[in-house]
Amino acid sequence: MNHAQDSLNPTARPGSHDHPAAGTRAGEDLLSWLQPKPGERILDLGCGNGDLTAAIAAAGAIPTGIDASEDTIHRARERHPSLDLQIADARRYRSDVRFDAVFSHAVLHWIPEPPAVAETIHQALRTGGRLVAEFAGKGNVAALTGAIEQVLKAHGSPWEGRNPWYHPSIGEYAGLLERTGFRVTSARHFDLPTPLKGEEGLRKWLDSFAGYFFPEFVQSDRAALYDEVIRLAEPALYKEGQWMLDTSRLRVMAIKL
Repeated sequence: MNHAQDSLNPTARPGSHDHPAAGTRAGEDLLSWLQPKPGERILDLGCGNGDLTAAIAAAGAIPTGIDASEDTIHRARERHPSLDLQIADARRYRSDVRFDAVFSHAVLHWIPEPPAVAETIHQALRTGGRLVAEFAGKGNVAALTGAIEQVLKAHGSPWEGRNPWYHPSIGEYAGLLERTGFRVTSARHFDLPTPLKGEEGLRKWLDSFAGYFFPEFVQSDRAALYDEVIRLAEPALYKEGQWMLDTSRLRVMAIKL
C-alpha cells in the first residue's frame, strides 16, 4: 500500500508504502482536511515511509504511524528517527491511547476486512475524534480491469478472486462507518485520471500486477494477453499520445459518536 500512488504503484501491496513526490503532494492536500493542531494525538494508519507522519508532527501534533510491513517501518524509522512508527495490522491494532484523529491516505482499499479496519479506527478514537481518509473508490481502474476480465474469460480463466482491491461507493463506505458508530460529515467521490509514463506505461502496469491478474500464465504467454488487454483498453485510456489510468478517489471525514 502506498501513501502515494497505491493501486497505480508497481511496488504497492498491503501494508507497504513508498511515497513518490506526486503522491506525497496528494497526501498533503488531504492534510488540509485533517488540519492537525498542536498537541493533538493523531494515528497515521498505513504510514508508509513516514513523510506525511512527519508533516503531521511539523504542525505540532503528536503522531503515531502504523504499517503492516516490517521492511517499510524499518525504512521509515531510518528516514524519520524521531517519529513513533510501529509495525501493526490495521485490522487488529489496539492501543491504550485514545487519539484525537485518525488519518489514512491511499491505504484502505488495500486492506481486506473493511469492517475490522473501521472497528480499529473507532476503538482508536476518543469520542468526538475524527477520521480523515482518502483511498481508491468505486470505478477505480474499472476500464482496465474490465478489459483484463474480458481477456481472461476469452482464454477460459475465471475472473473471481483476482481483484485485490476494496473499492466502495460513498454509500457503501458511509454505511459501514455509520454502522460502526460514526457520523459522516463529508464525503467526496471524484475521478483523478493518472498518466502512465511512456508508450510502454500500460504494459509495465500490467506486468507489475501480473501476480494478481495472471498468476497461472508464464511470462511468454502473458505478453500476448497484455497485447489483447491493451487493444481493448486503448479507446478508453489512450488520449492524445498518453496512457491515462481511469483512477477514482473517495475522500471521507467522519466523527466518532
